[in-house]
Amino acid sequence: MERRTRNRATKSSIRTQLGKVRAAIAAGDAEAGRAEFQLVAKKLDKAASTNVIHKNAAARTKSRLSAAVKAIQAG
Repeated sequence: MERRTRNRATKSSIRTQLGKVRAAIAAGDAEAGRAEFQLVAKKLDKAASTNVIHKNAAARTKSRLSAAVKAIQAG
């Protein structure tokens, strides 16, 4: 499999998962948001480790999502 195809599939998977997290946050569902966040965090870390995305971009995205999930858990 060529790199471009694999990288596109990885990015697509991340975007899909990000949408699920953001949808759970918008709905105010803390449990679903936390569960989906754990999955997307793993995908972001894996993509950053293989240089599909920049490591700082992964860290920034995780930080923003984590803050949003914690905000809905707090009330």
